[in-house]
Amino acid sequence: MYEFAIAWEWLHFAVRWLHVVTAVAWIGSSFYFIALDLGLVKRPHLPQGAYGEEWQVHGGGFYHIQKYLVAPAAMPEHLTWFKWESYMTWLSGFLLLCLVYYGGADLFLIDRHVLDVSAPVAILISLASLSVGWICYDLLCKSPIGKNTWGLMALLYVVLVAMAWGYTQLFTGRAAFLHLGAFTATIMSANVFFIIIPNQKIVVADLKAGRTPDPKLGAQAKQRSLHNNYLTLPVIFFMLSNHYPLAFGTAFNWVIAALVFLMGVTIRHWFNTTHARKGKPTWTWIVTLILFILIMWLSTVPKVLTGEDETAEAPAPVFQRFADNAHFPAVKDTVSTRCSMCHAAEPVYEGIVRPPKAVKLETDAEIASHAREIYLQAGRSHAMPPGNVSEMTPEERKLVTAWYESAVASEATR
Repeated sequence: MYEFAIAWEWLHFAVRWLHVVTAVAWIGSSFYFIALDLGLVKRPHLPQGAYGEEWQVHGGGFYHIQKYLVAPAAMPEHLTWFKWESYMTWLSGFLLLCLVYYGGADLFLIDRHVLDVSAPVAILISLASLSVGWICYDLLCKSPIGKNTWGLMALLYVVLVAMAWGYTQLFTGRAAFLHLGAFTATIMSANVFFIIIPNQKIVVADLKAGRTPDPKLGAQAKQRSLHNNYLTLPVIFFMLSNHYPLAFGTAFNWVIAALVFLMGVTIRHWFNTTHARKGKPTWTWIVTLILFILIMWLSTVPKVLTGEDETAEAPAPVFQRFADNAHFPAVKDTVSTRCSMCHAAEPVYEGIVRPPKAVKLETDAEIASHAREIYLQAGRSHAMPPGNVSEMTPEERKLVTAWYESAVASEATR
């Protein structure tokens, strides 16, 4: 059974790699076309129907690009559709959500000091929030307020901040940030799947049939594309945040999330303005720096990370087998000697002010709850301690391995 933990870890890695690769492809093409669209120049010699053109150089060659707001006089035989990057990013991200947070709900998704629910209930809440979030967003865009682009974006910001607060009332801080990123990414990918690509296909079909396309289709797609433009950077932040407990594990994590959305706007505004050749608004970087310093301050105001009970001694039932194992006393001594100088409420290792990834290994409950991570990081591999700074011996690593594997084997024979 312990081989399953290793295979599961490699599956996580493979899916995460796929998610990063597809996300790079989606974000890269998205940023490129935004920059291209804003940099188009209108010139007298353009063909009829052409809106603008751009000359670019890359890879030793020159590219001459023209944009048609509707279509050229003759439709080409082949059109390249930029959609699979978005679809595969969302699908791989959802699979990663299932593997990490649904598969490890008791450890990564549920904080029983925040909301004491079973794993199936927590998973249903997660799924419902993602689907209902898209429905509410889509209805807002199609409502009368959707005609006011900036008014709609202000309202959407309020909704996102409310969701940030709401997620912190349901899940662990880490899961809350991950879900906020998934919530936003779902909106972005659904914009592509339900609005942008279908509208473009309708326009192409109308042109081939000799009909005049409805201009509302283009306006609707452009609005959704604008939203995606400003939401991209916050999504990346939330996807990376699980490695930085100072972001998600503080009392003001939802406020930090709200400021991250604002930073996404200020950064993208600089790039959008620059690409449109309307100057270089350096004030956006000043505002971004101020916001980031404020985030740093908010992360250090509380002394105790949220979602953790310092007095809790008994492991959750699902992890009890690791605490009851005969090897546990020796393993606890090893972890206390080799790991707890960093993985403690108040780390003593120089330069460490918070336990890495918010993982504490001081009590029986904490050690038992992280048995799988200890086994993979310090037993089957030498990833921990980093550089073996605490000089963990081969015998101690064998002890950790025997502890985990015997506990798993004993559970399997019950």
